[in-house]
Amino acid sequence: MPRLPVVSGNGAVQVFEKAGWNVARQKGSHVVLVKPGSMYSLSIPLHDELGPGLLRDQIRKAGLTVDEFIVLLQS
Repeated sequence: MPRLPVVSGNGAVQVFEKAGWNVARQKGSHVVLVKPGSMYSLSIPLHDELGPGLLRDQIRKAGLTVDEFIVLLQS
């Protein structure tokens, strides 16, 4: 299993936008992303560093693998 990178909330939002997710709204320090056809919405806290469990869960809900997330993060 690949190691998760350390990513900020803003960094994660940018990666998910590259994967086709759109910012629906923001309330306080949380950004909610939606994607047509997906039964999930992603709620990303705008922290300096996201916890590994939260990040892995959001990647799974987005329908990505950790490897795909890393490739999008580096592009």
